[in-house]
Amino acid sequence: MSKSSPQTLAHRPKLPVIKVFEKETRNHLVEQIDTRYLQTLLGYNARRAALSIIENFVAGMAEFELRPVDFSVLSVIHHNPGITSRQLCATLSIQPPNLVGMIHRLQQRKLISRLPHPHDGRAMGLHLTDEGLAMARQAEATASMLEEKSAERLTPAERSQLIQLLQKIYL
Repeated sequence: MSKSSPQTLAHRPKLPVIKVFEKETRNHLVEQIDTRYLQTLLGYNARRAALSIIENFVAGMAEFELRPVDFSVLSVIHHNPGITSRQLCATLSIQPPNLVGMIHRLQQRKLISRLPHPHDGRAMGLHLTDEGLAMARQAEATASMLEEKSAERLTPAERSQLIQLLQKIYL
Protein backbone atom coordinates (compact mmCIF):
# COMPACT_ATOMS: atom_id res chain seq x y z
CA MET A 1 0.00 0.00 0.00
CA SER A 2 1.45 3.37 -0.93
CA LYS A 3 1.83 6.18 1.55
CA SER A 4 0.07 9.48 1.02
CA SER A 5 2.29 12.28 -0.15
CA PRO A 6 2.53 15.47 1.96
CA GLN A 7 0.62 17.33 -0.80
CA THR A 8 -2.25 14.82 -0.64
CA LEU A 9 -2.47 15.06 3.13
CA ALA A 10 -2.40 18.86 2.98
CA HIS A 11 -5.63 18.88 0.93
CA ARG A 12 -7.60 16.86 3.47
CA PRO A 13 -9.84 18.82 5.83
CA LYS A 14 -8.34 19.63 9.21
CA LEU A 15 -10.54 17.96 11.79
CA PRO A 16 -10.02 17.79 15.52
CA VAL A 17 -8.63 14.55 16.92
CA ILE A 18 -11.41 13.05 18.97
CA LYS A 19 -10.70 10.57 21.72
CA VAL A 20 -13.64 8.23 21.76
CA PHE A 21 -12.80 6.72 25.13
CA GLU A 22 -11.54 8.86 27.99
CA LYS A 23 -10.22 7.03 31.03
CA GLU A 24 -13.30 7.73 33.11
CA THR A 25 -15.67 6.63 30.31
CA ARG A 26 -13.79 3.56 29.12
CA ASN A 27 -16.61 1.20 30.11
CA HIS A 28 -19.50 3.39 28.91
CA LEU A 29 -21.17 3.55 25.52
CA VAL A 30 -20.49 6.50 23.27
CA GLU A 31 -23.61 8.65 23.50
CA GLN A 32 -23.15 10.70 20.35
CA ILE A 33 -21.42 9.24 17.29
CA ASP A 34 -19.10 11.65 15.48
CA THR A 35 -19.30 11.22 11.70
CA ARG A 36 -18.15 14.72 10.76
CA TYR A 37 -15.16 13.42 8.80
CA LEU A 38 -17.22 10.87 6.88
CA GLN A 39 -19.72 13.58 6.02
CA THR A 40 -16.95 15.45 4.18
CA LEU A 41 -16.45 12.51 1.80
CA LEU A 42 -18.32 12.37 -1.49
CA GLY A 43 -18.31 8.57 -1.55
CA TYR A 44 -19.78 8.31 1.93
CA ASN A 45 -22.59 10.75 1.13
CA ALA A 46 -23.29 9.17 -2.27
CA ARG A 47 -23.44 5.71 -0.69
CA ARG A 48 -25.75 6.83 2.13
CA ALA A 49 -28.10 8.50 -0.37
CA ALA A 50 -27.96 5.45 -2.66
CA LEU A 51 -28.79 3.08 0.20
CA SER A 52 -31.85 5.13 1.09
CA ILE A 53 -33.03 5.38 -2.52
CA ILE A 54 -32.32 1.74 -3.35
CA GLU A 55 -34.18 0.49 -0.26
CA ASN A 56 -37.35 2.25 -1.49
CA PHE A 57 -36.67 1.18 -5.08
CA VAL A 58 -36.31 -2.51 -4.19
CA ALA A 59 -39.58 -2.43 -2.25
CA GLY A 60 -41.35 -0.68 -5.15
CA MET A 61 -40.01 -3.10 -7.77
CA ALA A 62 -40.96 -6.19 -5.75
CA GLU A 63 -44.34 -6.38 -7.49
CA PHE A 64 -42.49 -6.73 -10.81
CA GLU A 65 -39.89 -9.13 -9.37
CA LEU A 66 -37.14 -6.85 -10.69
CA ARG A 67 -33.87 -6.06 -8.99
CA PRO A 68 -32.40 -2.61 -9.72
CA VAL A 69 -30.03 -4.05 -12.33
CA ASP A 70 -32.87 -6.01 -14.02
CA PHE A 71 -34.90 -2.79 -14.17
CA SER A 72 -31.95 -0.96 -15.73
CA VAL A 73 -31.49 -3.68 -18.34
CA LEU A 74 -35.20 -3.65 -19.25
CA SER A 75 -35.26 0.14 -19.42
CA VAL A 76 -32.22 0.36 -21.68
CA ILE A 77 -33.63 -2.32 -23.99
CA HIS A 78 -37.00 -0.51 -23.95
CA HIS A 79 -35.41 2.73 -25.14
CA ASN A 80 -32.90 1.04 -27.47
CA PRO A 81 -34.58 -1.89 -29.25
CA GLY A 82 -31.99 -4.12 -30.89
CA ILE A 83 -29.16 -3.17 -28.53
CA THR A 84 -26.49 -5.86 -28.34
CA SER A 85 -25.28 -7.51 -25.15
CA ARG A 86 -21.88 -5.87 -25.66
CA GLN A 87 -23.46 -2.41 -25.87
CA LEU A 88 -25.61 -3.14 -22.81
CA CYS A 89 -22.56 -4.23 -20.79
CA ALA A 90 -20.66 -1.07 -21.74
CA THR A 91 -23.62 1.21 -21.02
CA LEU A 92 -24.45 -0.22 -17.58
CA SER A 93 -20.94 -1.33 -16.53
CA ILE A 94 -22.03 -4.95 -16.24
CA GLN A 95 -19.54 -7.78 -16.63
CA PRO A 96 -20.50 -10.00 -19.62
CA PRO A 97 -20.76 -13.22 -17.55
CA ASN A 98 -23.20 -11.48 -15.20
CA LEU A 99 -25.33 -10.21 -18.08
CA VAL A 100 -25.66 -13.70 -19.56
CA GLY A 101 -27.58 -14.91 -16.50
CA MET A 102 -29.77 -11.79 -16.42
CA ILE A 103 -30.65 -12.13 -20.11
CA HIS A 104 -31.45 -15.81 -19.61
CA ARG A 105 -33.79 -15.07 -16.66
CA LEU A 106 -35.54 -12.25 -18.55
CA GLN A 107 -36.00 -14.55 -21.55
CA GLN A 108 -37.43 -17.30 -19.33
CA ARG A 109 -39.94 -14.75 -18.00
CA LYS A 110 -40.81 -13.92 -21.63
CA LEU A 111 -39.87 -10.27 -21.14
CA ILE A 112 -37.17 -10.09 -23.82
CA SER A 113 -36.26 -11.84 -27.03
CA ARG A 114 -33.04 -12.10 -29.01
CA LEU A 115 -33.21 -11.47 -32.73
CA PRO A 116 -30.44 -11.38 -35.35
CA HIS A 117 -28.83 -7.96 -35.55
CA PRO A 118 -29.60 -6.30 -38.92
CA HIS A 119 -26.03 -5.03 -39.48
CA ASP A 120 -23.84 -7.54 -37.65
CA GLY A 121 -24.48 -11.17 -38.53
CA ARG A 122 -22.53 -12.34 -35.48
CA ALA A 123 -24.56 -10.33 -32.97
CA MET A 124 -28.03 -10.72 -31.56
CA GLY A 125 -30.19 -7.71 -30.81
CA LEU A 126 -32.22 -7.59 -27.61
CA HIS A 127 -35.88 -6.62 -27.84
CA LEU A 128 -38.76 -6.43 -25.39
CA THR A 129 -41.66 -8.77 -25.95
CA ASP A 130 -45.18 -7.35 -25.69
CA GLU A 131 -45.24 -8.53 -22.07
CA GLY A 132 -41.81 -6.99 -21.49
CA LEU A 133 -42.91 -3.68 -22.99
CA ALA A 134 -45.98 -3.55 -20.75
CA MET A 135 -43.86 -4.35 -17.69
CA ALA A 136 -41.15 -1.84 -18.64
CA ARG A 137 -43.75 0.92 -18.95
CA GLN A 138 -45.34 0.06 -15.60
CA ALA A 139 -41.98 -0.33 -13.87
CA GLU A 140 -40.72 2.99 -15.26
CA ALA A 141 -43.88 4.75 -14.04
CA THR A 142 -43.32 3.20 -10.60
CA ALA A 143 -39.64 4.19 -10.69
CA SER A 144 -40.59 7.80 -11.46
CA MET A 145 -42.98 7.83 -8.51
CA LEU A 146 -40.33 6.31 -6.22
CA GLU A 147 -37.77 8.89 -7.39
CA GLU A 148 -40.16 11.71 -6.54
CA LYS A 149 -40.66 10.24 -3.08
CA SER A 150 -36.92 9.80 -2.54
CA ALA A 151 -36.24 13.40 -3.58
CA GLU A 152 -39.23 15.01 -1.86
CA ARG A 153 -36.95 17.22 0.26
CA LEU A 154 -35.31 18.65 -2.87
CA THR A 155 -36.74 21.31 -5.12
CA PRO A 156 -37.02 20.34 -8.81
CA ALA A 157 -34.01 22.57 -9.52
CA GLU A 158 -31.96 20.92 -6.74
CA ARG A 159 -32.88 17.45 -8.00
CA SER A 160 -31.86 18.38 -11.53
CA GLN A 161 -28.59 19.90 -10.29
CA LEU A 162 -27.82 16.84 -8.16
CA ILE A 163 -28.30 14.55 -11.16
CA GLN A 164 -26.06 16.77 -13.30
CA LEU A 165 -23.35 16.85 -10.64
CA LEU A 166 -23.42 13.09 -10.13
CA GLN A 167 -23.22 12.52 -13.88
CA LYS A 168 -20.11 14.71 -14.04
CA ILE A 169 -18.43 12.06 -11.89
CA TYR A 170 -19.34 8.91 -13.82
CA LEU A 171 -20.02 10.02 -17.40
